[in-house]
Amino acid sequence: MFSACSAASSKQVFQQEERSAGEQSKPNILLIVGDDHGYGDLGSTGFNSDVNTPNLDKLANNGIRFTQAYATSPICNTSRAGLITGRYTQRFGGYWYGGNGLEQATEQTLAETLKAQSYATGYVGKFHFGTSHQPGSRNFPTDHGFDSFYGFSGGRKHYLIHNQAAENAFQQSRKAHNKKGEGLEMGPVWLNDSKVDQQGFSTELIGQHANQFIVENKTKPFFLQVSFNAIHNFTHQLPAAYLKQQGLKGYHDWDPATENFRDWYVGGRYPNNPEGRAHYLGQLHFLDVEIGKLLAQLEQQGLMDNTIVVYVGDNGGSTPIYANNGPLRGSKYTLYEGGIRIPMIIYGGKGYQQGQVVTDVVSAMDIYPTVLSAAGIEIPDFLDGQDITPLIASTSDTAVDNNLAARTLIWDSGHEIAVRSGKWKYRAAFDDYYAVKQMVDLELGEYLYDLDADPGESNNIIANYPKVVAQLKAQYQRWAKANVEPKKLSKITKANRLKAGL
Repeated sequence: MFSACSAASSKQVFQQEERSAGEQSKPNILLIVGDDHGYGDLGSTGFNSDVNTPNLDKLANNGIRFTQAYATSPICNTSRAGLITGRYTQRFGGYWYGGNGLEQATEQTLAETLKAQSYATGYVGKFHFGTSHQPGSRNFPTDHGFDSFYGFSGGRKHYLIHNQAAENAFQQSRKAHNKKGEGLEMGPVWLNDSKVDQQGFSTELIGQHANQFIVENKTKPFFLQVSFNAIHNFTHQLPAAYLKQQGLKGYHDWDPATENFRDWYVGGRYPNNPEGRAHYLGQLHFLDVEIGKLLAQLEQQGLMDNTIVVYVGDNGGSTPIYANNGPLRGSKYTLYEGGIRIPMIIYGGKGYQQGQVVTDVVSAMDIYPTVLSAAGIEIPDFLDGQDITPLIASTSDTAVDNNLAARTLIWDSGHEIAVRSGKWKYRAAFDDYYAVKQMVDLELGEYLYDLDADPGESNNIIANYPKVVAQLKAQYQRWAKANVEPKKLSKITKANRLKAGL
C-alpha cells in the first residue's frame, strides 16, 4: 500500500521496550501536525491545481478525509493546546497568544493518559502553548506526558540554521543597529531537556527523529506526535539545491544592519513576493515527502495495520504566506472558515473505513477521545471533544450518535467570537488590530451565515433571522460561564463585546 523507504539514522534518544502479550491489541498512534496548512492545499481536495501532495493523498485514499474539520483556534498555541487536552482552551484561560498555556490545565493530556496505559510516548518537532517554554513548565513536552522530546519551542524556528553562534551573531547585530522586530530563531534545538546545535533542514531533521522513534519502539504500543514547522512562516528558507532546481531566486532573511523588520516582513508576504506561492509549495513538498517516509517506515516495520495515523492542520492556512484555503473566506488569525477549518485525515487500517470522505462537522478536540476508544481506554468525562468512531468505523451497523449530528462548536479569541450549529454560523469581530498587523481581511461587526448555501461567508443574513442569532448567542453565553475570562482585552474590544451582549 505504501512504498518502503529507509529512515535516516541519528543519535539514539528513545528507549525500546518489549511488547507484552497483553499489549498486542493496542494500536500505535501516530499524530502528525502540519503548521498553517491551507484547507485547499491538499491534492485530494481538487481545489488547487498547483498542489502536489502524493503521500497525503495516498493516506486520504486509504483512510478518511474530513471536509468540515475545525481547529479550536485560528492560531497555533491555543489550537495545539486544545488538541493535546481535548478541551476548549478557554476553560484554562487560553484565548490568544501568550498566557500560561498548559500550566493552568489540570486534567490529563492525551500523552499522560496513554502513558498511564503503558504506551511509549514521544514528541518530535515544534511545541508552542504559553509564554513558558523551559523544562519544568507543564508546557514542555516531557512535563505533560512525553517520555522523550526532540524539537523546539515557540511560534517559529529557522528552517535551515540551528546553532547558538548564529543566534548570538544575529542578536548582536540587532542590538548594534538598534533594530526592533521579531527574531528568526536560529538557535539550537532541544534534545530532551538539553540544547544541542544541529545541521540540516528542519523538516528533514524532524522526519529523521520521528522515524528513529518508530524503529526503537516498534515492539511496544507507542504514541508519537510529530509536529512539523512546515508550512509556517518563513517559507523562503528552503534548501539552496531546491531553489536552484526550481529556478527560484529566493528571499533573504532579515538583516538588521540594512533594513527595518516591518519593511522586510511586508516584502515577503502577499502580494509583494512574486515567488511567495512557489516558496509555500516548496515547504509543502518537503512536508509531504517526510510524511511519506514515516508511512513507509510503518509499512517496513510491519506496523501499518496496527497503527492509527492522524494528519491534522493546527489552524487555517495563512494567506499572507500564500496559503490557499480553496472556497473558504479568510485566513489564519481570523474566525472566518479559512482561519479555523483545517485539513484532517485519519487512517486506521481494518478498523476504520477506507477511501471515504466524511462531511460531518468534527473538531481537532475529537482526536483525543477517538484514539482512546480505539485503544479500549475509558474516555474521561472532562473532555469537550467527542468520540467520532461512529462516523468512521468500518462496521456497517455503527449508528451515528445524535450528539454528533447536532453538535455546536464555539470559538473565542478575545477580540472575535464564532458559534457553529448545524448550517448556521454566528461571527462577531470587535477589534482588527491583529488583522491589520498580519495583513489579513477582517470585517468588524456581527454576522450570520448559512454555511450550507454560503460556505464562502459572503452574505450576511443576520437581519433576517433574529431568533437564530439569539439562540446562538445564548449557546455562547452558557458555554462562557465555564471558562476563565480573557485577560488584556483592548478598550475597543471590551466596549464592542458589551455592545453585542457578549
